[in-house]
Amino acid sequence: MKLFPIVFFTVCLTSPIYAKSQKEQPRPNNISSSSSIQNNGPSTQPKSVVKPFREIITDKAKTSKGLFIVYRIDDKVFFELPDSLLNRDLLVQSRISKAAADMRTGMSGYAGDELNSNIVRFVKDTKDKIFIQDISYAERSADSTKEMYQTVSKSNVQPIFAAFDIKAYHKDSILKTNNSVIDVTDFLNGDNEIFFFGLAKNRFKIGEYQADKSYLRGIRTFPINTEIKTIKTYIKTNPDSKGAPQVKGAAPLGYYTVELNTSILLLPKVPMQMRYYDPRVGYFSNSFLDFDVNPQGIKKLAAIARWRLEPKDEDIEKYKRGELVEPKKQIVIYIDPATPGKWVPYLIQGINDWQGAFEKAGFKNAICGKVAPTLQEDSTWSLDDARHSAIVYKPSIVENASGPHTSDPRSGEILETHINWYHNIMKLVHDWYFIQAGAIDPRARKMEFNTELMGKLIRFVSSHEVGHTLGLAHNFGSSATVPVEKLRDKKWVEENGHTPSIMDYARFNYVAQPEDHITEKGIFPRIGDYDKWAIEWGYKLIPEAKSASDETPLLNKWIVDKLKDNRYWYGGSQIEDPRCQSESLGDNAMKAGEYGIKNLKSILPHLIEWTKTPNEDYEELKNTYNQLTGQYSRYMIHAARNIGGRYETLKTVEQDGPVYELVPATTQKEAIDFLTRNLFITPKWLLDKKILSLTGVVPTTIISSLQTTFLSKYVGAQILVNLATAEAINKEAYKLTDYLTDLKAGIWSELRTKQPIDIYRRNLQKSYITQLGLIINPPSTPFNLNEKTNDDLVTLINTDVVSLLKAHLLSLRASIKSVLPVETDPATKYHLRDIADRITEIIEQKRK
Repeated sequence: MKLFPIVFFTVCLTSPIYAKSQKEQPRPNNISSSSSIQNNGPSTQPKSVVKPFREIITDKAKTSKGLFIVYRIDDKVFFELPDSLLNRDLLVQSRISKAAADMRTGMSGYAGDELNSNIVRFVKDTKDKIFIQDISYAERSADSTKEMYQTVSKSNVQPIFAAFDIKAYHKDSILKTNNSVIDVTDFLNGDNEIFFFGLAKNRFKIGEYQADKSYLRGIRTFPINTEIKTIKTYIKTNPDSKGAPQVKGAAPLGYYTVELNTSILLLPKVPMQMRYYDPRVGYFSNSFLDFDVNPQGIKKLAAIARWRLEPKDEDIEKYKRGELVEPKKQIVIYIDPATPGKWVPYLIQGINDWQGAFEKAGFKNAICGKVAPTLQEDSTWSLDDARHSAIVYKPSIVENASGPHTSDPRSGEILETHINWYHNIMKLVHDWYFIQAGAIDPRARKMEFNTELMGKLIRFVSSHEVGHTLGLAHNFGSSATVPVEKLRDKKWVEENGHTPSIMDYARFNYVAQPEDHITEKGIFPRIGDYDKWAIEWGYKLIPEAKSASDETPLLNKWIVDKLKDNRYWYGGSQIEDPRCQSESLGDNAMKAGEYGIKNLKSILPHLIEWTKTPNEDYEELKNTYNQLTGQYSRYMIHAARNIGGRYETLKTVEQDGPVYELVPATTQKEAIDFLTRNLFITPKWLLDKKILSLTGVVPTTIISSLQTTFLSKYVGAQILVNLATAEAINKEAYKLTDYLTDLKAGIWSELRTKQPIDIYRRNLQKSYITQLGLIINPPSTPFNLNEKTNDDLVTLINTDVVSLLKAHLLSLRASIKSVLPVETDPATKYHLRDIADRITEIIEQKRK
């Protein structure tokens, strides 16, 4: 359930449903009809000769009519372009139709993968040539009557990436126009970055194109799209070459041969009316610079990605009255015919679960999952066709799924989606459910779930990924709006769900205890209050608004009113806000973590029994044990995120209260207390001797990994700077001195109790000193300490951090020296002497 990067799509237009008169969307600058191609002297190219149509398109031609009229004559291919298609925006999208053997890398390289997506135009600026432009909408000025439009256009001439001689003209007897006929044979048989692989070549380390091993497979053309199948072969490059071409004359390392499908799709002449992005509701979006909105500057605008949902013409008045109506065009998502049949109903259910959310926006039956038609039912249907959306099943070891979409960059209109469904997602959801629900659901205590349980898990993942394809981004903060104790309240949690959003990474209710007797209604994620509200905000039409700007006041009012109930809060990319965490539950990470650990402790003694599979070794036991320790580690990180954190609650001027607030000192101290009890004091309950003997896992490695994960991040540069500067914001803040005092009490308690220090604690204390040393005396070579850059180091040096850390180490050394004379345990004494020497070295080392 990977989040694809946020994409902003926008255009300033009036919706054609409610406006009788509309102008075409102002476009980026074309090649001027007065000639923006300058004649700078005699051309070295032979002049094209336009011939009579019948000399070019002979009786041997096989003709297909659609977006283009396509002629096949032997191995030649011609497109006939009607004048009505010139200067129109077209989406060109290329996909892998059949993937090359051994080309896969990570989550890429499978049949169905998108490689490239661009907007192009066919333009004619001379009598004998057709050009293809690559179109950008990054900068805009919509009002062609203003001077700004002219100056923006002059600075945004769109690049030409292909040119074709016009071979003939063909008179259209109906439209009374002369259509242009061009030869596209060499273009389709060749290679270019718009129609084929594009920048994806670098990802796959694809080398030189092999024209002699490549060919055109076929072309199908339909009323608004043309689909082109090609076989492309490329040289493999050395995996260490980073995509660099082969040395000339060197023997090839081998070849990649792929079947590609390139879709050319006609975009609407009048784009859908955009809806401006608001960071308080989580939508993917696309930004652009607008030179019109701010009369004394420029403004970066963005519009959300959403499907075009409009009432049927006869239902417009019903819609305005608030009656549910069906849309003109339903969102249909097909299931890849290659999908194992028993999972198809659950995938479809995951799609159809969104129907209720769309009812909040005024539409019934707005979305539907369907089985793909068979060849006999529809011979024209193809999974590669850019008009069709689908869940694409991929034979992969990748434990994931993802929900990308393709949008019209002019308006944000989502045109299609190809959801990536990797086969091994089933292992991921199995392991999640086993570890997070095994204590409360006996069905989870198996290595192979029955079809019904796995199907329900697939259904929830399907709903999550479909949410992305509807435009919704992750809402990691949603689960933080739920009081922890409500997650154990059977009646409440089964009615409301354990998180208000399926777009959260909340997975399953790991807080619930066996004695709570909570059923799957209170364990599984579901489409919740926030999701329904987000769909309403993004898709509910405002008939009286004639532009995106007209909508803004009402959309803002909707948000302000809704956020009086924090179940509708969106917490997405606030990286310092501990409420916005992946895999977390509840409004208090420490309380939730205590319950989660209690469940893990009840699962651990049964792991050998529950993972036992006849005739198999202990690999499943090892994997499941690693999953359990990984879940435990998440609880530690969830608590630690409170340290040095701040809440970020985005608001407009109509909303009261601060946007930024430090996490209360009491909460941060609660986090340190939790970490002291559960992490600094060695969690020896994890070290089941029989499991370790069967799996070969080294106990010190387990504990050290858990503890250093915390130290590297939360005794790291940025957190320490946050704490050192907190008192400038609030005198009652949790300060760096408080933090260091609490760390000393938790990590060095033996100095107070005079107890021997065991191997686990000795390793923790050494790691702690090493971490502080790296901050006080960073290596001359950049060191990956909290991913800090040189700028971070300058910021660190110019704060109190280093001063306070040195004072802390001197105090620690004094405490060590005070106990050394009475220490009797040899290992402890040697350890403390070493620590004292290390501190001296750190303090006395001169900065280079």
